Amino acid sequence: MAMAFKMATTGMWVTDECKNSFMEMKWKKVHRYIVFKIDEGSRLVKVDKVGAPGEGYADLAASLPKDDCRYAVFDFDFVTVDNCRKSKIFFIAWSPTASRIRAKILYATSKDGLRRALDGISYELQATDPAEMGFDVIQDRAK
Repeated sequence: MAMAFKMATTGMWVTDECKNSFMEMKWKKVHRYIVFKIDEGSRLVKVDKVGAPGEGYADLAASLPKDDCRYAVFDFDFVTVDNCRKSKIFFIAWSPTASRIRAKILYATSKDGLRRALDGISYELQATDPAEMGFDVIQDRAK
C-alpha cells in the first residue's frame, strides 16, 4: 500500500495524491487551490477538488460545502509595498456550524497531521463561517 503519511492521533492516512497535488501547486503552479476531504470509511485524506491556475479565492470559497468540514490550501499571489511579487500558501480548516459534531471532531484531530505532510504552508486559518475566511482576511495575513 503506497500511503504517504499516517496521522498518528486519529489513524488517518494522507494519500500520495494529496502530497503530489500540493507539490504541483507549490512548485509548478498548476493549481490555485486544493480542497481535501476525509473519507471516513477508508480512513484516508483525499483530494476533493483542485482549482485551475485561473481560478480565484471566490471559487475556492464557493467550492466548500455549507454543511460538511474540509481542509483547503490556497496559493495567494500578491505584490508587496516594495513592488516585489510574492506567493504565500494558506491552509484553511473549514468547519461550518451546520456540520456534524463527529465530522468536526475528526477534522480537528486530524489537522496537524495533514499540515505536517504538506511542507511549505505559510499561514493557517480556521473558519466556521465564510466571513472568517474572507479575502480581506487573507490579504491582511499575507502582508
